[in-house]
Amino acid sequence: MKYRTLGRTGFNISEISLGTWQVGGKWGEPFSHQNADKILKAAVDNGINFIDTADVYGDGESEKAVGRLLRSHSGKILVATKCGRRLQPHNNKAYNPRVLRQFVEDSLKNIGVDTIDLIQLHCPPTEVYYRPEIFAEFDKLIKEGKIRKLGVSVEKVEEALKAIEYPNVDTVQIIFNIFRQRPKELFFEQARKKNIGVIIRVPLASGLLSGKFDIHTKFSPGDHRNFNRDGAAFDKGETFAGIDYNKGLEAVEELKKAFPDTNLAALALRWILMFEEVSCIIPGASKVDQILSNVRATSMDILKKEEMDIIEAIYSSRIKNEVHHLW
Repeated sequence: MKYRTLGRTGFNISEISLGTWQVGGKWGEPFSHQNADKILKAAVDNGINFIDTADVYGDGESEKAVGRLLRSHSGKILVATKCGRRLQPHNNKAYNPRVLRQFVEDSLKNIGVDTIDLIQLHCPPTEVYYRPEIFAEFDKLIKEGKIRKLGVSVEKVEEALKAIEYPNVDTVQIIFNIFRQRPKELFFEQARKKNIGVIIRVPLASGLLSGKFDIHTKFSPGDHRNFNRDGAAFDKGETFAGIDYNKGLEAVEELKKAFPDTNLAALALRWILMFEEVSCIIPGASKVDQILSNVRATSMDILKKEEMDIIEAIYSSRIKNEVHHLW
């Protein structure tokens, strides 16, 4: 495993880390603590030292599983969690310092720690980024020793750029992959200037970039790849990175032809790691084999310029006009 610094936090983290949205089972299935424990153990056994979770993953069960890992493992593991998505309805009006403080307290109990390494606002509505009182509350929590650092998880580049205007926002979690390239422009430039830690989620476009799907692939009723393609439940950019499924499959086939003897998932992760602004990638995993596959990306050769150009050409011709302007 190779490690990078998470911006100005100073945290030294594995460049392939772990997102735990589906760590207790596949999307739509009941949470399995046995499965979660196996995946988390495999992660740390393979050099992963940064775990991203959230209070809504498994209704708090993911945080509890991460807490068990911390108590059973002697090495230093850094934990990031998120808050805000428990609000119902999830809108700007529902956000207030008091309720966010309570969410932090709840996460501390779930994980079983006195201090959370990194707390992140969990994709709040755009209006929230224009409310200084929300961000000021986390300065108080830092002074009280309940959290060490503050970050945001965003849907849009606009939100990322606004968030890093606040001096206490040290990290940004954002969707970035071969099919979602807009962040590498202005946002990466500003993140580099301000030494912001950049955490990449949805690196495989919800599995689309694994190359394992086709038009016959079926997803369970509770899987967001089945019910959220048009954004029925939350921002559709979280599902297949907002790409029309069939158009995405066509682009994947072109990638396969361009890189015929290459593991496509590893290629997709290696492509992200080519950008020095990226601190880490947090692919999810619902089984141990996926952890092992993800970490292989760190040992791949760096991509040559001509390989990067091929990927850019496929994005420009098949994907860019569909999504580049949306997020």
